Amino acid sequence: MPIFMYPVIFFGIIIFLSSFFIIKQQTAGIIERFGKFHSIRHSGLHLKIPLVDRIAGKLSLKIQQLDVIVETKTLDDVFVKLKVSVQYKVIRDKVYEAFYKLDYPHDQITSYVFDVVRAEVPKMRLDDVFVKKDDIAIAVKAELNDAMMEYGYDIIKTLVTDIDPDAQVKEAMNRINAAEREKVAAQYEGDAQRILIVEKAKAEAESKRLQGQGIADQRREIARGLEESVEVLNKVGINSQEASALIVVTQHYDTLQSIGGETNSNLILLPNSPQAGSQMLNDMVASFTASNQIGEAMKKNKKSE
Repeated sequence: MPIFMYPVIFFGIIIFLSSFFIIKQQTAGIIERFGKFHSIRHSGLHLKIPLVDRIAGKLSLKIQQLDVIVETKTLDDVFVKLKVSVQYKVIRDKVYEAFYKLDYPHDQITSYVFDVVRAEVPKMRLDDVFVKKDDIAIAVKAELNDAMMEYGYDIIKTLVTDIDPDAQVKEAMNRINAAEREKVAAQYEGDAQRILIVEKAKAEAESKRLQGQGIADQRREIARGLEESVEVLNKVGINSQEASALIVVTQHYDTLQSIGGETNSNLILLPNSPQAGSQMLNDMVASFTASNQIGEAMKKNKKSE
């Protein structure tokens, strides 16, 4: 074989091998013949005419995601950044439109996202943006579907994945939340203190009632004891007035003895002469007599009127 045939054979083999090509799974290949669209090839081994056909490009049929960050202003004049994630794919039957009608699908999708978000968010307050983020995503998806379907793209899902207000606004919101929680805590603490005060007042009232009842019982027993003492003295020939004087004098000296037995007691000046008890009894009797006379006079005046 002549030597000059070797290059010819070599180039022939290369041309022959170049006529075969492989398209991967979930991918579409666009074949052009002399610069004009010829066919679309899907996954597998394919054959093309060397030097006549060429692979103009390949498009992935997998679901893709594009993250778009939009900064806009809310109804209450708060600047906020929204991260919108758009999940889309090329429609299998519209590969031609996707390849030839649109050069930069990412830019096209981004423009529509900006347009919809900046039309919807300024209608809402900041709090509503957080609550109605799904409504924003639905509006973006509806707009994109209408626009991108013509270009062979199907919008699978749109998600508002992040809402980021200005740093000062977030700090203010945190302060408001903290103040609200402190207010609730203060209300609970106030309720607890009020309950303690009420319960303490009830306990004091019950204590005073029982204390008064005890004092009344004590005085009743003292009166009963004095009555019995007077009866005993009457039996030995001492009249009631003398018996009362004797009892008062006895209690007077008992009191002096009790005070003197207390080392830490304060200084108290009391009459300590033997006539003191009798004088105290006479004063008490005179006071009771005067009170009775005044009461009788008031009754007579009322009757006369």
